[in-house]
Amino acid sequence: MSIQIDHYKCISCGRCCDVCPGNLIERDEALKAIMKFPMECWGCTACLKECPTGAIKYYLGADIGGKGGYLLTRNHSESIDWYIISPDSAKYHITINKKESNKY
Repeated sequence: MSIQIDHYKCISCGRCCDVCPGNLIERDEALKAIMKFPMECWGCTACLKECPTGAIKYYLGADIGGKGGYLLTRNHSESIDWYIISPDSAKYHITINKKESNKY
């Protein structure tokens, strides 16, 4: 499991570093987020949900049925949009209401 961080979209806020339970994300000399140990990623997607710019992609490897596609999010005040992009460029979209998802 692994993530990829787009340095052009990263705004150096450090939110992904703060929420990574494995402390796998750190900042480089330009304060941009980087993965220290990509192969150690647990796949929790905490960093994706916290990133305000969508700079982080989570790769869905063949070992979990993803066949090389990826997952990304767009965080809004009331919801999170989840996008799954398959290797053949098919796109799937799910919107999760933050208030509804945390009410139980």
